Amino acid sequence: MVSLVNAERLTITFGTRTLLDSVSLGLSRGDVIGVVGRNGDGKTTLLKILTGEAEPDSGRVTQTGRVSVGYLHQTDDVPPGTTVRSIIVDGEPDHVWAADAGTRSVVEHLLADVDLDTELTTLSGGERRRVALTELLLGDHDLLVLDEPTNHLDVEAVAWLADALNALQQRSVAMLVVSHDRWFLDAICTRIWEVHDARVDAYDGGYAAYVLARAERARQASANEARRQNLLRKELAWLRRGPPARTSKPQFRIDAANALIADEPPARDRFELQRFATSRLGKDVFDLKHVHLEVGHPPKVLLEDLTWSIGPGDRIGLVGVNGAGKTSLLRLLTGEAQPTSGTVKQGKTLNVGHLGQTLMQLGGLTGSERVLESVEGVRRQVQVATGKEVTASSLLEGFGFTGNKLTTRLDDLSGGERRRLQLLRLLLAEPNVLLLDEPTNDLDIDTLNVVEDYLDGWPGTLVVVSHDRYFLERVCDVTYALMGDGTCVLLPGGVEQYLEVRRQRAAAGDLPSGPASGAPSASADLRAARKTMSRVESQIGKVDRRIATLHDQMAKAAADYGKLADLQRELDAAMAEKDDLELAWLEAAELVG
Repeated sequence: MVSLVNAERLTITFGTRTLLDSVSLGLSRGDVIGVVGRNGDGKTTLLKILTGEAEPDSGRVTQTGRVSVGYLHQTDDVPPGTTVRSIIVDGEPDHVWAADAGTRSVVEHLLADVDLDTELTTLSGGERRRVALTELLLGDHDLLVLDEPTNHLDVEAVAWLADALNALQQRSVAMLVVSHDRWFLDAICTRIWEVHDARVDAYDGGYAAYVLARAERARQASANEARRQNLLRKELAWLRRGPPARTSKPQFRIDAANALIADEPPARDRFELQRFATSRLGKDVFDLKHVHLEVGHPPKVLLEDLTWSIGPGDRIGLVGVNGAGKTSLLRLLTGEAQPTSGTVKQGKTLNVGHLGQTLMQLGGLTGSERVLESVEGVRRQVQVATGKEVTASSLLEGFGFTGNKLTTRLDDLSGGERRRLQLLRLLLAEPNVLLLDEPTNDLDIDTLNVVEDYLDGWPGTLVVVSHDRYFLERVCDVTYALMGDGTCVLLPGGVEQYLEVRRQRAAAGDLPSGPASGAPSASADLRAARKTMSRVESQIGKVDRRIATLHDQMAKAAADYGKLADLQRELDAAMAEKDDLELAWLEAAELVG
């Protein structure tokens, strides 16, 4: 293979921490390399050095000839007035660019709900991300560098993107891919680079082959890696015993894999968990009867005459295109929203833990609190169905909070770290029902392994909304889909069956209008709803500041009862205004899905 990029003895240090220490590696035409590792271990830094966006402290990077590099960053920066059309097709009119079948396919799959004459600054973060991905795929590059390319894509779009990148790989386009989506990595990668402890370990094959090779290395160093080995053996056993359709390029060394997992029990004992869940929850969890749900103006039907019983110990994965109503269904289950008609009945012993998509404040905590005390304040240890006790400190370690991170102030945590802490506190509260909306956002693969291992021994009812196929299949026993036409259907064949049903409906012209089917009329409504959400969020922030000021004034006027009464009336009015604004935000959020 023709070499594109070579790195020799790369070293880079930030402060007192060395991210890369004398690392040497190379990239050839047609290589598709998945870059994995914990958040903060240097994956993005490695990409920037290899593409010339950053300089190492020592070592060098060389390119063979002129290499055209397309880089999908996690953030974008475009000048005001730039339109989607000018970015992706150089301003060409529809009848020109649509004449090319390849260009038409990319635009239809990634930007079906986006008006090409829209300014980028008016789009949501997810829409701008898809515009950048479209621009990258339509460019004639030798090397594609993709930093979390599946963010903001539903499961259908992720499957299409994998096929599109495999086609580019056949044309000798090289790729570097950072992603926590393990199904995606296995579908496209020919090699895996693991960035850890200031070095990069290379593995041949996709994600499944990487799990096997890493498990073997862990076995050889079992004295120091006992805990990590157990997680890898469990994941390897699940991969080997699962349906063959789970991975398109397993590349297992069958004998070695079977030897490693010969004594490995199944990931979880479903019957024991079911028995334990019934004892904690009773016979009833959620009963939905003839539920009809409409949102927006004009009204859009998300659920139509849905009757569904969710029992103790059920582990349900929920899929569907963006805007089909998955988040709305979870809000019905929690009681945060009410159906247009029909009933949603909750069991009497429910303790519901709900993880939403939005990174909310860590309830009841101030920004000055430390990570360790914020967790131990919930619970110091929990007990799973097997009787095994899991301490808060061991979970913190698994979630990447070690060393100085344990005493870090909450205000100083990154978005990804706050997400991890949010999920950890939710698990430690020991709910008997878990509703998880896109739980894999901002979690690296090692952290996902820890979460999956914990959920293996967690007895309760689990409902997961996710575009991460691997996570869904790993932790759930059954898959349901919201088809976008008001129906919720059981899919015995899982995500593969869902994609096949969608393909058949598309071929028959029977897909409902919405973001996935690309109805142009939905585009303006979506943009208006997102603008409303942005405007209302700003107004809520102002009201929150006014409420905080009123609280301060009331504390200072504690002895002046007349002034206190006036301040209380102002506070009541501010609280009522906030309630109205939050209702307006939720109505707009329903349209966005």
